[in-house]
Amino acid sequence: MVKQQNDHREATGEETYWNNSPYGGMPTYQLGAKFPHDYMDKLDRMIRFLPRPADYLFLYLLSFYILLLVMRVPWKFAILGALAFGFSSYLIIIIGVGHNSKAHAIAYFPLVLAGILLVYQKRYIWGFILTALAMGLEIQANHYQMTYYLGLLAFVFGIVYFIDALLKKELKHFFKASCLLLVAALLGLATNATTLLATSEYAETSIRGKNLLAEETASSSEKNGLDYDYITQYSYGKLESLNLFIPKLMGLGRASDLGTDSAFYQKLIEIGQPREEAKYYADVTGLYWGDQPFVEAPPYLGITVVFLALLGLLLVKGRLRWWLISGMILSLTLSWGKNLEFLTRFFIEHIPLYNKFRAVSSIQVLLELLVPIAAVFGIYKLFDEKISLAERKKKFLISLGVFGGLCIIFWLFGGSLFSFKSLSDVELALKQPIIFDSIKEDRITIMKSDTLRSLIFILLTGSVLWFVLKKKLSQNIALACLGVLILADLVSVDRRSVNKDDFISKREYKNYFQPTAVDTEILKDKTYFRVFDQARGYMNSHTTYFFNTINGYSAVKPRRMEDVYYGHIEKGNLEVVNMLNIKYVIQQNEKRQLDVQKNPSANGAAWFVEELQFVDDYKEEFEALSTINTKKTAVIRIDYKTELGAFDPVKDSLSTVAISKTTPDHLAYNVYASKPGFLVFSETYYEHGWNAYIDGESEPIYPVNYLLRGLKVPLGKHTIEFKFEPQVVKTGSSITLGSSVLFLILLIGAMFIEYKKHNSVSQNDEL
Repeated sequence: MVKQQNDHREATGEETYWNNSPYGGMPTYQLGAKFPHDYMDKLDRMIRFLPRPADYLFLYLLSFYILLLVMRVPWKFAILGALAFGFSSYLIIIIGVGHNSKAHAIAYFPLVLAGILLVYQKRYIWGFILTALAMGLEIQANHYQMTYYLGLLAFVFGIVYFIDALLKKELKHFFKASCLLLVAALLGLATNATTLLATSEYAETSIRGKNLLAEETASSSEKNGLDYDYITQYSYGKLESLNLFIPKLMGLGRASDLGTDSAFYQKLIEIGQPREEAKYYADVTGLYWGDQPFVEAPPYLGITVVFLALLGLLLVKGRLRWWLISGMILSLTLSWGKNLEFLTRFFIEHIPLYNKFRAVSSIQVLLELLVPIAAVFGIYKLFDEKISLAERKKKFLISLGVFGGLCIIFWLFGGSLFSFKSLSDVELALKQPIIFDSIKEDRITIMKSDTLRSLIFILLTGSVLWFVLKKKLSQNIALACLGVLILADLVSVDRRSVNKDDFISKREYKNYFQPTAVDTEILKDKTYFRVFDQARGYMNSHTTYFFNTINGYSAVKPRRMEDVYYGHIEKGNLEVVNMLNIKYVIQQNEKRQLDVQKNPSANGAAWFVEELQFVDDYKEEFEALSTINTKKTAVIRIDYKTELGAFDPVKDSLSTVAISKTTPDHLAYNVYASKPGFLVFSETYYEHGWNAYIDGESEPIYPVNYLLRGLKVPLGKHTIEFKFEPQVVKTGSSITLGSSVLFLILLIGAMFIEYKKHNSVSQNDEL
């Protein structure tokens, strides 16, 4: 989707903040825009010096290692913790499926937490610097949902530390530290001011913003954010939580590749299915039976890590235990979404910004962070002889009993404990019970197989810990053994989702962007138009690589295009297709091959209309598109009637309009109006940044037809220009520059103070 802006950057050396290719046009703020004075971006690229995706894995490991050092964990234990965090299956899966910005944001979680901890440890100066720096890098990663979840954890952290400070009568330190952290966080945000301000501005016009068509009876959340069903579509099942330590408890991801040894394959052969077809069905049939529509793979934390984490929670005391437990509970319960409706609805309706994010199961990223921390402390405290041997043995046996016992129960009785049936299986179970029973048999088999696997890892890990308690193993050997077990546990599951088959050569990568025969045919047309790829579906970005389209793939789609597509285009409203200047429609023919249909009725880049039809609100404007002839009539809200005054457009056959310039952020038209008229442009209306000029003089742009732009045109021959000149970029860049300079000054000041302190200590030592 970013090819157009990349091409523009390469051809002109300038940055465009508008991309005309996806969704009929949208800002580039969430499509890799490069802003002036974005020094955090340069720093981030320096840190991620390795090729992708090794850079993200390296960042996982480094960031978590630093956090554990700040938590005063010895470096050997910190390495172990970094491995447990970095190779957690969810963090590898999201790299495999291309959620790069999510991986990027999660990788900075530990660094932000390290800065917060430093300040509360009364290391104010370096805590402030690290928090500001880490927060700047976190925002730079550009995945605000992940950053929001980190903010929820920070809030929990703050509550626990406040209660602790209250009990210890250290409220003065707590408020001093909290104020410093607030300033540091604001400074980190300010170094990304352009990104934040631009995103905030655009968000209001995206599907995350105000719903212009919401009914009066809709909840406040549905009027100003995503609706409940969309938010909770990916809700983690309560029972599904068990696959955090038994990966295949609820099957696999989308496809299972069951093979010819499966009960499903054998049953197909038995009922007369040809072997090749049976093998095909066995390779693509899903075994996932959880509550979500589908998953790529289970978010496995590692039985070794979870076992050690429980031990850690039992051994540690004080505020560390409570913010770990509180954060874990918050993460797990919110991930259940509609399966814990009262809590989810409370957050959606009452917690600011929570209704802007979907896929509530994603909040389990906090578990990915907290469980490895607890696991490291489990190992560390097991070696701590300040804790009595009896207590360490007792807590070890409890941890072993909990997870070992669960695994034994599931292994022996799991086949009768669960239904192994999802909502999508109901029809199959009724119509073809024999086939469903064979799938159920395979589900039971893989569940028991992975349960036994988890049990073996528990016993091996438990053996190492037992030898530690018996002083039969030295610390170094024990840590090495645990490191091997953790890596073997996690990496073997990681490789089920991401392995060498998922990597391709650069040559293969480039082949993905070769035009098809249909693309080549359309590319022969050098006029200005849009393409609608109906064959691949609305949510696809292949077509945006070659053409201006209404297609695209983004979590922040423009709200109005979303409404128009599902409310009109999908329902076959050709007038809307015409007004968007869709000249070509890609479809599938009878042979299921791509074909292209030319639309001779497309309205073109711009056209004069005969009348303006005034309506009361957005809903009437939207509904009017079902009845009007878009070539003759433009619909506009009555809010603009006063501004238009007595203006009455006249369409004359002598009036002409032709587009003369088509760069993403600068469109120009040669116009002749035989009488004063009203032009409608096939460009999406976006009120922030687009300016219209007639012969160099600024003119107001009117939102018409719910989605498009309109302009009053005086009598005569004119040049009309649309230029995207977003003020938000200029304002944000000034703030970014100022805050970056301030941060540099503070960093130099901190280094100077540290140098003076070191010099003072050295002189005292000499005396």
